[in-house]
Amino acid sequence: MLKRKSTLVASAAVAVLAMLLPAFANAQSEGGGEAALKLPDLSSVSFLGVNGHNLLMIGLLFCVGGLLFGLVIYTQLKNLPVHRSMREISELIYETCKTYLFTQGKFIILLWVFIAIIIGIYFGILAPVGNVAVTLPIILGFSLVGIAGSYGVAWFGIRVNTFANSRTAFAGLRGKPYPCFAIPLKAGMSIGMALISIELLIMLLILLFVPRDYAGPCFIGFAIGESLGAAALRIAGGIFTKIADIGSDLMKIVFKIKEDDARNPGVIADCTGDNAGDSVGPSADGFETYGVTGVALITFILLAVPSATTQVQLLVWIFVMRVAMLVSSSFAYFLNGAIAKAKYANSDDMDFETPLTSLVWITSIVSIILTFIVSKVMIPDLGDGTLWWKLSAIISCGTLAGAIIPELVKVFTSTKSAHVKEVVKSAQEGGASLGILSGFVAGNFSAYWLGLSMVALMTLGYFFTTGPSMAALMLAPAVFAFGLVAFGFLGMGPVTIAVDSYGPVTDNAQSVYELSLIENIPGIEAELKRDFNIDAKFERAKHLLEANDGAGNTFKASAKPVLIGTAVVGATTMIFSIIMALTHGLTVGKENLSLLHAPFLLGLITGGAMIYWFTGASTQAVTTGAYRAVEFIKANIRLEGVEKASVADSKKVVEICTKYAQKGMLNIFLAVFFATLAFAFAEPFFFIGYLISIAIFGLYQAIFMANAGGAWDNAKKVVEVDMKQKGTPLHDATVIGDTVGDPFKDTSSVALNPVIKFTTLFGLLAVELAVTLTKSSPELTEGLAVAFFLVSVFFVHKSFYGMRIDTKGSN
Repeated sequence: MLKRKSTLVASAAVAVLAMLLPAFANAQSEGGGEAALKLPDLSSVSFLGVNGHNLLMIGLLFCVGGLLFGLVIYTQLKNLPVHRSMREISELIYETCKTYLFTQGKFIILLWVFIAIIIGIYFGILAPVGNVAVTLPIILGFSLVGIAGSYGVAWFGIRVNTFANSRTAFAGLRGKPYPCFAIPLKAGMSIGMALISIELLIMLLILLFVPRDYAGPCFIGFAIGESLGAAALRIAGGIFTKIADIGSDLMKIVFKIKEDDARNPGVIADCTGDNAGDSVGPSADGFETYGVTGVALITFILLAVPSATTQVQLLVWIFVMRVAMLVSSSFAYFLNGAIAKAKYANSDDMDFETPLTSLVWITSIVSIILTFIVSKVMIPDLGDGTLWWKLSAIISCGTLAGAIIPELVKVFTSTKSAHVKEVVKSAQEGGASLGILSGFVAGNFSAYWLGLSMVALMTLGYFFTTGPSMAALMLAPAVFAFGLVAFGFLGMGPVTIAVDSYGPVTDNAQSVYELSLIENIPGIEAELKRDFNIDAKFERAKHLLEANDGAGNTFKASAKPVLIGTAVVGATTMIFSIIMALTHGLTVGKENLSLLHAPFLLGLITGGAMIYWFTGASTQAVTTGAYRAVEFIKANIRLEGVEKASVADSKKVVEICTKYAQKGMLNIFLAVFFATLAFAFAEPFFFIGYLISIAIFGLYQAIFMANAGGAWDNAKKVVEVDMKQKGTPLHDATVIGDTVGDPFKDTSSVALNPVIKFTTLFGLLAVELAVTLTKSSPELTEGLAVAFFLVSVFFVHKSFYGMRIDTKGSN
């Protein structure tokens, strides 16, 4: 399978080279663009008596501290008590996850070949930076570092989560809710702190140690690499997890078996998918989001701020703010943990959502306070002396969004929300049909309210840029404000990642409990009392784990709009970089950024087509894969005479999921890659309109799909936990709704974030290639645009017709 893909990728890569290399053999950029991004001398400005370079060197220590924080929690989780039956299941899940990640790693390297070709042509031929023999390998190397970063934090995430899932399941046996809350959150903070610390460490290393002449291109290479890694892991992981989830869930209806029945071969694949889709994907996505947002701001500062002194002040300030984010998140975690422990440690009942909500708000408040303090200390005299609080206020708009958005998401997806209750009520009389329609209503209303909330906060950020103070320092201060709002979205990055990672642990914990068959082990109660001093409460444990999963579903849903919001808001800053290059610093051609310029308008219309195709293609991959998984499980499930499915059958389901995840991902990546080249080569301002369009269409499509899916998912949870109606027609109806929502919330919607950022980042290079070629051979540029478009359309066509369910079984 992988060999066939390798051949296809190699052939396509050779085709790209064949088309591009002759065209650019004698071409040369006139300067500007990404190759001209040169960092100022950070040591030229002092802060509190310390020059900028030395001050950021101290930041490296905070990164190491953040990594140690994550590793200490990792060790604590590993050493928590757990029964061998549960540990064996979690280790089996981890082993299948390892197999999946190894396969994905090889696949991502194949995809990197395409990116390496474009980077090589741009920085090696079109706009060489210094001694190409030295600089080009370094730039390419940082693109691989970006991929390795996304891949590495994803790997760390599944290792932590597969420790935490069995420990959470075991903790439930004591019958107390607090440990079931504390363990998944501890795992999430471990991932969040490690992720942000590694990202910040790499970016500081580029900023401080790579020569200033080509540190800028290294940032671009790094961002493109991490964006590629995140897109591949998000899309493939999202397809994998929902194939497994649907295949497993439908067996509850077909065979009237319980949730996570050990005899169901799809359950292990489902658990692997929880990690592949809900842990690997978000970890890589969070890593990439944090990095790309930073690179966008760095690029803006270098292009739009003429004064080298002001550039240094802003760059050092931004990186110190990033260090402050680590401090505020860790402080808020410990403070919230102390409050939650005092309130719930000995309680028999707790609302799992309450301490998660308080964590988000405490972190937001602490981050905002620290933002103003750091800004006052770092840049008190910037501009006219008012900018320290204006810039702080702009960032705080984004930080506030990171707390408000989860509250709005809960209105549509929480088990207590009116919209989720409406889904349940509709399904009681109208079955799956009316339940699904009510979920559509929730998704559509959520897009309205979340969209307006983002607009309101961006407008507030824009308000602080009006007047002469910022305009005197930079071009387009409103664009900088939008970038800072996106930066503020991530102001509590470790906590955002933590509450997102909470969900896959709680989901897996239920499965680990059932698959361990711990209740059937002879003498288990006496063993638990002897070895762990536990008076086991089996039914209570199952209830707690199910209720906790509902909270996990809600907060998984709450993190998704935050990430997609950063993609859209941050995309404005990256698009501005392209505009700066095309208009030579906003001096010529600005009239083309208008509806009166037909290509720009056509680009605005075109972006929507790609967004809707993408959601269809990713869902089609899930549909076909789930069909094959269901087909295999129905043919091989054994309900009599066995306690659990065979390992061989479980691995076969994992193999089916991996196969269709990679097939779907390959078609999608190649269609997006060649479409980006085609539209960039068609006309540069058409491409600007296209990028704006995919950001806007993608925002609303992602919010709608994520929250509709979340409503369907938690409607099922209400029926199972609150109403105790498993196995009833109402339960069947909500299970069907949940399977419809699976690719909505965990495949298509979440993958739009890295797809938008990858397209925008890659577009930085693609449009420069096109503009340079147009000057020497406009006819060839148009011909290449047509050729790239036809290749893209081929893979769009293949994403359905090559993925259709073939009744002969050839798929």
